[in-house]
Amino acid sequence: MDDVMTTIDQAAIAASLQEAKAGLSTARVEEILAKAGELKGLSAAEVAVLMEISDPELLAALFATARDIKDTIYGRRLVIFAPLYVSNLCANECVYCAFRARNAALARRALRHDEISAEVEALVAEGHKRVLLVAGEAYPREGFDFILDAIAAVYAVRRGSDAIRRVNVNVAPLDTEQFTRLKGAGIGTYQLFQETYHPEVYAQVHLAGRKRDYAWRLAAMDRAMAAGIDDVGIGVLFGLADWRFEILAMMQHIAHLERRWGVGPHTISVPRLEPANGSDLATHPPHAVDDIDFRKIVAILRLAVPYTGIIMSTRETPHIRRETFALGVSQISAGSRTNPGGYSSGEDEGQFSLGDHRSLDEVIADVASLGYVPSFCTACYRMGRTGQDFMDMAKPGAIKAHCDPNALVTFLEYLLDHASQTTRDVGEGLITRVLADSDPAIAARVGAMLEQVRAGKRDVLC
Repeated sequence: MDDVMTTIDQAAIAASLQEAKAGLSTARVEEILAKAGELKGLSAAEVAVLMEISDPELLAALFATARDIKDTIYGRRLVIFAPLYVSNLCANECVYCAFRARNAALARRALRHDEISAEVEALVAEGHKRVLLVAGEAYPREGFDFILDAIAAVYAVRRGSDAIRRVNVNVAPLDTEQFTRLKGAGIGTYQLFQETYHPEVYAQVHLAGRKRDYAWRLAAMDRAMAAGIDDVGIGVLFGLADWRFEILAMMQHIAHLERRWGVGPHTISVPRLEPANGSDLATHPPHAVDDIDFRKIVAILRLAVPYTGIIMSTRETPHIRRETFALGVSQISAGSRTNPGGYSSGEDEGQFSLGDHRSLDEVIADVASLGYVPSFCTACYRMGRTGQDFMDMAKPGAIKAHCDPNALVTFLEYLLDHASQTTRDVGEGLITRVLADSDPAIAARVGAMLEQVRAGKRDVLC
């Protein structure tokens, strides 16, 4: 923990920001964008320069570079998931969150085993294959076993050939022994947001509870990796502190993980503060991020850490989500509810206000109409392509040989088993166009996999 606390160097961040202001020029930006195109990432100093861009032509060049990198690494695929809230019990006092302990207006609930099963059945009936299990940072009387039992309940649900194939988890920071048990439960990615990397701001918005301990939270990924969880996801709640500081601090955290464990985060999430029940601060963010800067954040992260997935939730509107797909976003939630029991009840009094209220089917139709392939693939988790193994395949481009076919195959599963006729028509047309644009040998291999799905086989893996 002492080691991880030295990774957020505020003086270095301030120096980088000041030097970037002085060193901003068209030639310097073009040099950095050219380097980014080599897909090897960027330094903090280079990231700081890109954050200072305001000239429309340079901004357009930044976005164009991000689009090229996104297309090179991820192609047309866009991974789909849903959050599954199993509890809103919380012992922390985070002034931006509806789940905060002193919010008496919120009805508290931790789902029973049968209620979790009902939620999963609703998600599976819609066509979901991947969920992010979320819980408030307090547990019922069974303690941490509540989370392990919830994961088992998710995996136990079967609806014909449908099931949730992978559970990712966003829960309170654990100790190493608990992380070991979490890995044993068969999770995919462990996800945790620092919320803000700025220590002083962190103290101002986390007033009570274990979450007030900045160092304990910051060191969580080290404990997770020490326990053998090699796929981790980090994030910032943009709006609490200056987004430029947050990005550079996140870069320091990533560099720390790469030095210590040989691999950085598998994903980065980019939520913005949205209104939340009982929180004036959430309605009036102290460092609100406008839409232009938000697009810059996504684009810069795609250049800075090209092989790391970028996640966008339904906090954002359909319009903003569409605009950021090309700039770097590679995973999105769809048809989300952020309250325990929301899928089976249809109620939506959640952790924060949603910007995208569309159903999964509506999102899929929209994504496909834009030319992106919705992917429900979970193969890498189940076949051991995680952590360093994933990066070893991703950086030379070999992972696309698995990801692209699996995206098309799982998309076809959704179209045949769950889609409306309108969505199916849009999706079938997209699959035809993608195969026509593919190398003939690859198209033949993928076509054979698709025929297996049309014949009734499910979970065809590459």
